[in-house]
Amino acid sequence: MEDKDLVFDREHHILYSKQCKKEILSKISLHYSDEETEKFFTKVQLQYVDFLKDFRTDLGGKKNFHNGAGGNYDCIALFSYYVVCKDKTSIAEIEEMEGNLFLPAFKMLKFVDCNKPIYKKLMYKSFAVSKKKCDKWNDFDMNVAPYKKDEPIYYEFTKCPIAEFAKEHNLLEVMPAMCNPDYTAMELIHARLVRKTTCSNGSVCDYTICGDKDEYLKQHEEYIDEEGYRRNK
Repeated sequence: MEDKDLVFDREHHILYSKQCKKEILSKISLHYSDEETEKFFTKVQLQYVDFLKDFRTDLGGKKNFHNGAGGNYDCIALFSYYVVCKDKTSIAEIEEMEGNLFLPAFKMLKFVDCNKPIYKKLMYKSFAVSKKKCDKWNDFDMNVAPYKKDEPIYYEFTKCPIAEFAKEHNLLEVMPAMCNPDYTAMELIHARLVRKTTCSNGSVCDYTICGDKDEYLKQHEEYIDEEGYRRNK
């Protein structure tokens, strides 16, 4: 089925990104024959349309930076792929796909070293800007702690539209795949994320961020919990 033929509220919703479509088609072709690939992708498309029927209509479409590659709508598409191809795919594969969508922007920042004060300050400023955008769209409730030169950066989300979606559709098992790439993103800029909970397995998604050489990390060993989340002690 052509994307243009999908029937959904295009005034308030947008289509998954081209990168996301490519990811899904690539994985379907790994698991199914050439003859079946188109059939299963059509099923994914229709599931995506069905999910949008009760998805929030106030997320700003293409104007909202959270709706780009790997963002809100791509996550809905990955959930759609998971539901349709659950007998073939895995949470690890979904995490790989989300990483392929979400991480390229960070890979372009490989020159950044968050152990250096100038980059740490710039990163804090970027989070402060993100907080203003979240307030504008009311998609994520974001709080950013004041900047302190000798301490890690801290911010948190107390509301996440993807976590809310997963809860509503009994898909919380997939959320580690959506959340774990945050760790990899920080590693790409010589930083580390320290996180104890997310909005999907707690009441807050906490982000404590420091350079990858920071002594703070010794106090908060990373581990994988029983649900598959990367977390810290």
